[in-house]
Amino acid sequence: MTCLKPEDRTPPKGRGVGRDFNAFDAMVPRLPEEADKAFRNGGRVKNNGVAPAGVYRPNYNILTPDMRSPEFVQMSTAAAISLGIMSGKMYRCSCTRCLNLLLTYPEGCRANCAYCGLARHREADRDYADRNFIRVDWPAVPMEDLVDIVARDGENSTFHRMCISMITHPNSDMDTVEVLKKWTDRISADQIPVSILSNPTTMKRSDVKSLKDLGADIFTVALDAATPELFDRTRGKGVSSPHTWAKYWEVLNDAKDIFGAQKFGAHIIVGMGETENEVLSLVQQLVDMGGHSHMFCFFPEKGSLMDHLPATPRDQWRRVQLARYLIDYVGVRVEQMTFDDKGRVRDFGLPNGELDNIIDTGIAFRTSGCPGKFADDISACDRPYGDSPPSDIASYPFQPMKKDIKNIRKQLKVNKSERPEN
Repeated sequence: MTCLKPEDRTPPKGRGVGRDFNAFDAMVPRLPEEADKAFRNGGRVKNNGVAPAGVYRPNYNILTPDMRSPEFVQMSTAAAISLGIMSGKMYRCSCTRCLNLLLTYPEGCRANCAYCGLARHREADRDYADRNFIRVDWPAVPMEDLVDIVARDGENSTFHRMCISMITHPNSDMDTVEVLKKWTDRISADQIPVSILSNPTTMKRSDVKSLKDLGADIFTVALDAATPELFDRTRGKGVSSPHTWAKYWEVLNDAKDIFGAQKFGAHIIVGMGETENEVLSLVQQLVDMGGHSHMFCFFPEKGSLMDHLPATPRDQWRRVQLARYLIDYVGVRVEQMTFDDKGRVRDFGLPNGELDNIIDTGIAFRTSGCPGKFADDISACDRPYGDSPPSDIASYPFQPMKKDIKNIRKQLKVNKSERPEN
């Protein structure tokens, strides 16, 4: 067993070839179709009534059990391998430093985000617990069993952080509280701090405060889309989904007030149709608020409404990765950078020698997310191969080596002591 998806999950060759960025007009999702009534709201799972029995590994050939949070949670395949719940190994790394958990219900997530494998429109295609998410399967496990395993030796755990991912479901807010309580009752925040990946659509300011009071360390909001127009097209009315840009920013500002500086942030997916200038201006806005950006490279998730579209070209992704790191951790401002008429970065605002040194450390090209125990700019949430196949790594879940830096420079089109090519 491996936590890598087969290479045939990679988009067909030739799609988007020749582009060095994904333009807005080229990244239009399909329109969702509503499932037959019998399949809606987890109808198939609830009608079958199969009782859960311990760990459930996604399997399309058996009936999916009726599992619900807070008694059950799903976890990334990498986390399951790290815990010993599944066998397998990771390419060039020792799996993950973050225990990523996902709330689970037969009804699934009631949102319909265009790029997401968990979206509501898949009700007829796959039961919720069997759907792929960021390229991998998410086995389900009893929360009590999970806590038992980690609590046996929390001090020496391989995990640097745990993250609870909420979904759009009527019970998500109260069940997130219960999952957090089950964890913090047994495991100290000094041993393994907790992050919340929130669902602003169902949340009030008091919900944000409750999670802080219960011991959550960092609170994040998955904006995902970098502009209001993209948000509406991929997460809102454009795909019959309930999310709004205004509500997400309302809760993000609540998190700023309640969690404080360096303890809140936003997820952003690069390559869904925004310009580099737009996404980096958003990164600067978050930094000015006191927060951080956690970036993902767009990958056409199988079964999503955008699975026919091209992944983010590597040159676009590397430019944004590098510029985001400079803004988040080096103190460069977006106003110091220059952009061409298509919004692409053409100068990073640093002298050549300084830029060379930052590229050569490789940290800018690692997976970005909530910090672990190594350094503030090294993410615990390394999400191995969650946004690319290992044959064409987007976010490095390990420290890039010399051969990787050479490839990164080639993708950036930056040689030592040279600026990006025009």
